Amino acid sequence: MEELHPSSKPSKILQYLKVFLALLLFIFSIDLVTIGVGNINEGIVKDFLSATQNPFISLFIGILVTALIHSSSTVTASVVAIVASGNLTLQQAVPIVLGANIGTTLTSTLVSLSYIMNKKEFRRAFSAGISHDIFNILTVVLLFPLELYFGFLSNTAAHIAGWFASDNSFDGPIVYNKLFTRDLTSWVITQLRYPLLAVAISVVLVFLAIKFLSSSIYNSFVKNSFEDINKLVFQKTGLGFFYGLFFTAAIQSSTVTTCLVVPLVASKKVSVRKAFPFIVGANIGTTITAVIASIYKPEAAIALALVHVLFNSVGALVFLPFAAIRKIPVGLANFMGKASTSYRVVVFAYILLTFFILPLVLIYLNKI
Repeated sequence: MEELHPSSKPSKILQYLKVFLALLLFIFSIDLVTIGVGNINEGIVKDFLSATQNPFISLFIGILVTALIHSSSTVTASVVAIVASGNLTLQQAVPIVLGANIGTTLTSTLVSLSYIMNKKEFRRAFSAGISHDIFNILTVVLLFPLELYFGFLSNTAAHIAGWFASDNSFDGPIVYNKLFTRDLTSWVITQLRYPLLAVAISVVLVFLAIKFLSSSIYNSFVKNSFEDINKLVFQKTGLGFFYGLFFTAAIQSSTVTTCLVVPLVASKKVSVRKAFPFIVGANIGTTITAVIASIYKPEAAIALALVHVLFNSVGALVFLPFAAIRKIPVGLANFMGKASTSYRVVVFAYILLTFFILPLVLIYLNKI
């Protein structure tokens, strides 16, 4: 029998310690955002709130910011903290979260560009990358009007949140909770003196914490497992969906897991059709970050985290169970893949228009 290498046990302990420290940093950074935003000058808050009064602008803010930082987890976790601070209502925050779901798909599309020199591989890779975009865009097209006119997501989430939190009131600008990092957070805010600086630092910390947590959990628990079972993962729709969900929940990054799929499709190991359920599962798995961020927060913050879960779950229920409906996003992805090989300019035009030019133009026009 092969003996365990003497250094493997300390190495495992070190990996677990990294995961724990990353989780601690994440909780601390979310708490820092909550307090920092609660202390921001009232005039600045009013300017921000005036922009979020328009749900379409909020949607495009979510797309643009997420596309720029390549992390919907950071955006949604930060927005949860802002809602917890009392400076943003649940209804104003929902379109930002919906936009973040579209913005996060940019990364997998960019990964496909690494295959641009090989025509056939690029067609498959771009189809895989853009399938994530198409799923989220179609889900937003479906749910955004329902939220706009009926408050479908916010009302449903608020109702469910009521089961977990009975107090929806805010104690001043900041809701005090007995989070074990609060004393340290309050001290840091005092030392920084400037709330805007505190918010800027805390958002960077959220981003770094998620990246640190994602890489440490991936290297500790997911990497070898995924490489061993990737041939089995994509054999059945349900299996692919649940693996996508659990892998992404473990590393808190749909970006990482969906980007793993692009090379598999490019090399013809997996088809876009078989990879699609995994991508849908990854979309739900990534909502764990917002859920963690809402722990010990008021009902509105919990409701927003549930909005993120509901959005992706409803999308999965619409597009995944029936093969005929599943063919719509997969067919569109394959069509775009074919178009990309004939007209490469289509790829760059799509990326620039969807994630940057259109959001910027609409945000600018709203200010005129």
